[in-house]
Amino acid sequence: MALVTVDRAIRLKGDDAINVAAGRVRFYLAGTVDTLLAGRGGLPGGVDWIADVPLDGSNHLPKLKKRRLILFARTTPGRPGTLQLVARDSAIDWTPDSEARLRAILTEAVSPNAPPPVTGIGHAFHVAGTIPGEGETQIFLRTADARPVSLSIVRRPGEQPRWSESLGELVDDAAAAPKRETLAWYRLACGLPPTLPDEAVADQSPEDADQARTDYRFVLESLGSCDRAGTDQAAPPLDQSSR
Repeated sequence: MALVTVDRAIRLKGDDAINVAAGRVRFYLAGTVDTLLAGRGGLPGGVDWIADVPLDGSNHLPKLKKRRLILFARTTPGRPGTLQLVARDSAIDWTPDSEARLRAILTEAVSPNAPPPVTGIGHAFHVAGTIPGEGETQIFLRTADARPVSLSIVRRPGEQPRWSESLGELVDDAAAAPKRETLAWYRLACGLPPTLPDEAVADQSPEDADQARTDYRFVLESLGSCDRAGTDQAAPPLDQSSR
């Protein structure tokens, strides 16, 4: 992850711009590395990359030269100055606020208590309460390092449903939903699948399985969309012929 000032922006056409999505244009970009925010091995002072950039609000070509961008990218083997964005939208405009938020997340990420990346869903079950409209759903997540993470969704008559996340073997009754744009929020918003897998509720009654799915959708809607790079298709690699 690096803060880069764009020095050159060349629009690519023809064979160099195959499969560009509607409303986007492909650019070869080169810039100066201002700061390395995260990564191993460092970067040279100058880097280049390719990006499929959306047109601006007036459907015109975006003005890229001299823009300061935060890039989420990987280096190309044997070519340390050539980057490949990890996803199509892996470049965001730099602002003091965007850098501060990213630095806070990076600080969280190196903490021993940092929430692990979510890789899927294990088991989910719903237990109805003693009165209509009351119940609780537990959803147990799979994580990259096998640490336990679970979601609880509680419904009570006359109240808004409430959900929380627990990190650990035991469900924490005092737990809460993670705050937006924290590392825990990103782990869930960017790691949870769009639907609850059927196998996660295979041992549930149809009614309880449907309620678990409803509660899972409630969690996704509460989280909102994942606004970080890495959720879309990878950006095109920089081909030597595009220079």
